Amino acid sequence: MDIFTDIGLIIIVATLGGFIARFLKQPLIPAYILTGVLIGPVLGLVRDMAVVDVLSEIGIAFLLFIVGIELDLDRLKDVGAIASVGAIIQMGIAFSMGFILMYLMRFSFIISFYGGLILTFSSTMIVIKLLSDKSQLDTLHGRIIIGSLLMQDVVAVFLLSLIVNLNSFSPISIVTSLGYGVLLFGSAILLSKYIFPGMFRYAAKNGELFFLLSLAICFAFSLLFAMTGFSIAIGAFIAGVMLGNLPYNIEIISKVKSLRDFFATLFFVSLGIKVTFTSITTYPHLFVLFLILTTIIIPIITFLFTMMFGYSKKISFLTAIALTQVSEFALIATTEGVKLGHLGPDFLSLVIITALASITVTSYLLKYDEKLYHFFLPMIKIFDKIVKHKRKYEHRTDEEEYDTILVGYDRMGYNIYKSLKDMDKKVVIVDYNPDIIRRLIANKTDCIYGDISDEEILEKLKLKRVKQVISTIPNFHDNKMLVNVIKKHNKSAHIIVTAYQVYEALELYKSGVDYVIMPHFLGGQHAGILLQTISNDIDQLITTRLDHINELKQHHTKFHKKHSRDAHNIN
Repeated sequence: MDIFTDIGLIIIVATLGGFIARFLKQPLIPAYILTGVLIGPVLGLVRDMAVVDVLSEIGIAFLLFIVGIELDLDRLKDVGAIASVGAIIQMGIAFSMGFILMYLMRFSFIISFYGGLILTFSSTMIVIKLLSDKSQLDTLHGRIIIGSLLMQDVVAVFLLSLIVNLNSFSPISIVTSLGYGVLLFGSAILLSKYIFPGMFRYAAKNGELFFLLSLAICFAFSLLFAMTGFSIAIGAFIAGVMLGNLPYNIEIISKVKSLRDFFATLFFVSLGIKVTFTSITTYPHLFVLFLILTTIIIPIITFLFTMMFGYSKKISFLTAIALTQVSEFALIATTEGVKLGHLGPDFLSLVIITALASITVTSYLLKYDEKLYHFFLPMIKIFDKIVKHKRKYEHRTDEEEYDTILVGYDRMGYNIYKSLKDMDKKVVIVDYNPDIIRRLIANKTDCIYGDISDEEILEKLKLKRVKQVISTIPNFHDNKMLVNVIKKHNKSAHIIVTAYQVYEALELYKSGVDYVIMPHFLGGQHAGILLQTISNDIDQLITTRLDHINELKQHHTKFHKKHSRDAHNIN
């Protein structure tokens, strides 16, 4: 009964905290953490932390399981350099900073080593949760972040095996662990290719069996990886990647997502429960040092490295502010350090408090990422003089004469472009999704890869000559800046932008926009006209339906098939 009481109390209080956070328009994760602080060290209501720890670890596993299912590894090829080489260099700098500073502060070699580890990694669970909530996992900066986190996880697993075996370290044990990892991963590939399709095809006939099979595979890989010295979370992630190649991946996500949210909430609350505030008085200087390095210094380094790999200021900024927290690996590593006698419990509590503070900071940074970017933009412009290299994905005909600029090609932009070409307009497309730009280049469509809020991109567009600018991106700040720049260079150009909120549309009209596209308004109007046209004419309905199906098939075939070899070689 105590277990039921503890879990029930956590969920009830976390729900109340969530309501308060939503009412105050604040992120949910800090609310869950504060819930843990309230019912843990403040009121002492939760008694069985061992059970909560186990359930929260299941939450981490489910989160990475779903991330693995959603992950398209082909899309990470574009960010392979920054996610591998860049991430390793950044980790090396972060570790060196933590280790050297702590050693200069007269901490022992082993404690300084742990201090370096604390700063080396960012939280996969926190970042992916926040990006997922904002639907940013498939953005360019989202891909860079995920690729970097995956590389960090690989290094973290290796280092964790080092720590666990530190007292009995031997090269043979490390080679054995890596051998097990390769064997398990190879087995997973074979199972996903030859065994899983048939199993899920049979299980799909029964919803309950389908759900249980998904869970069974998640737990099986988690247990196998845990038995061979790796983490449960890595095993769950590998299981997800394997199932992500199946045609049932969307259904698997829909069935497991609720379990993930439930257990993930327990994880965040458990972090707050573990806090003991005496560690701040014991190590006040370390707390300040860790927080400054994690939330300020290391993000600046990440920003610079991302720009050096050719990405725009905005992409680099959004990438940097997402990696501003102490990871769950730091908690696991320091916990092992306490068990091995390398660290004291106060040091572990210090790491937990630093993690909570940095996670809270990250939550707010990602909530207000666009506003923060525009606030800091005048300051980060100085880096343009330091970092000269720019990634160039573009195709323009020799004449370079165009009368229309189309910002954003995906979804709505495709249909607008088609209409513009039917009217014999000369169009250049601006988009910062490298997949889309490669498809356009392969089809010899005039396009430029870049962020419309980047002044260098705006200079390339030669705004003085264009007759109209159409933006399909619903970002209010970017559209407002675009309007201001166009009005400055070309007052006669017609401007059409997109907005989701009514107040944003009204504000854009005030700034001089000729028309604001509101997709849900237009969609409703289009549906109304369509219904009026076909409601009394079944033949027209059939014709309209077939035309729509054919148009969708053509769009899918043309723009979502595998890239040609030439498109892959564009850089």
